[in-house]
Amino acid sequence: MLFCEAIGVAVLNWFLGVVVDRQDMSLAGLDPHMMSVSSKIGGIVFGLYFAVCGLVALLVALRDRPPAGFGRVLLISAAVVHGVLGAFTWGLVGWPAFLSMMLVLALVVLLLMTYDRPAEPADAAPGGGKSGDGSPVTSPPAPTTP
Repeated sequence: MLFCEAIGVAVLNWFLGVVVDRQDMSLAGLDPHMMSVSSKIGGIVFGLYFAVCGLVALLVALRDRPPAGFGRVLLISAAVVHGVLGAFTWGLVGWPAFLSMMLVLALVVLLLMTYDRPAEPADAAPGGGKSGDGSPVTSPPAPTTP
């Protein structure tokens, strides 16, 4: 889904840049060529952003490990972006676009929550704290000093 969004956002912004360039109209005194170029650059930047988010999600799935560091931050930011875009699309575009944004939001959150496993302590006893006969493992008492 994120790869499809990357292509869709890039194509849509490129198309809007071409439309603005062909209209040759100014908006509040802004240069039409600059608006066209900025729309195209914005489409490329957001397209790459969604593509990188999709790549991180794909690597998480292929490696079967939770995202760490920058990848986790990137996926969290993608979830936030989809939440905000969903709020805007409800009012501006309609409920089908809202549902698609919420679907991607749910998939990203599911990806983040599925791989959010608690880390085991380093001093955890093997076998879940049980000895070979099933009795709990206890550590020897600490020596006392006189």
